[in-house]
Amino acid sequence: MSAGGLTVVDGTQLRSLSHPLALPISDGSTVTGAQLLDFAENEASSSLFGLSLPQNLKSTALKHIAGSEDDVTFRIKEFDRDHASRLASDYITAIADELKDDPLVVSVLDGNTLKLFLEDEDDFAMLAENLFTDLDTEDKGKVCKGEISNALGHMGVELGVPPFSEFPQLNDILKKHGAEGEEELGQAQFAELLQQVLQDIADALAEKHIIIIQNIKIINGSKLRMLLADEKQLNGVIEKMLKEKKNLEGDRMSTTIIRGFLEKNWKDIGLPPSEANEAVVLLYDAVFADTDNSKNVVETEDEFREHVKDILEKFAEQLDANPVYHDFEN
Repeated sequence: MSAGGLTVVDGTQLRSLSHPLALPISDGSTVTGAQLLDFAENEASSSLFGLSLPQNLKSTALKHIAGSEDDVTFRIKEFDRDHASRLASDYITAIADELKDDPLVVSVLDGNTLKLFLEDEDDFAMLAENLFTDLDTEDKGKVCKGEISNALGHMGVELGVPPFSEFPQLNDILKKHGAEGEEELGQAQFAELLQQVLQDIADALAEKHIIIIQNIKIINGSKLRMLLADEKQLNGVIEKMLKEKKNLEGDRMSTTIIRGFLEKNWKDIGLPPSEANEAVVLLYDAVFADTDNSKNVVETEDEFREHVKDILEKFAEQLDANPVYHDFEN
């Protein structure tokens, strides 16, 4: 699933893999845990644009198939091929389930974004001019060749350029075009050199895509639904609200108390921060506006509990229908 130039990896792509997975043909009658994990991870990666699966995702999924065994014990254990095949399938299913609850947001850098700039003379001219102006900090009308590297950094993933750490080939491309050193370039020369470098980057990315995991959290109500399904955990949250309600002086409306608590504890509950953006503010307003006004002042604890559940269920419904994208570094 794609959204605004980003791709959401929610496990859907893994559901189509055959079950059980057919292991590679080999002479041995058994397969080690390490071998089946490597095979399953390669299969999953191939279905996810070549994405290298995050370690925390793999560790969580492994717990679903390894039971009480630790990672090392599972990896050295041997399984017959049929059992290993089923475990590999279960492992991929566990990865898909984790991604459904906590999707990744990635940028697939395949050179197409750069090609769009390169094919449109006006767009490229404006891009080159803006970069040159940003880099010409002394307003001399000149920048050195080495600034091409900084220009690529300014463009970044948003404009289709991978970071050096993910794409070491960038250094070779810069060397190929002599985009190094202190020799100074005027704006036209800078644009010409930049164009050559970007063309090679686009060609390289077309041959081998680079996948960048974005620091974006998709809040889709999954964590909130797990809270609602866990009576003990839910009661713990409600008890904290009741305690806060009792500590507050005066007859403040229950809705006000609940909203204040949710806005302070959004992360633990599985909600987006209320100040994230205007859409989230509207989400909070819509949920609380939809709450029965007669419940604003609640007399009994049971009524208060039902009130909280009602509000959380409304949030879960709204987030399921319209997930919120939140930059978790902010």
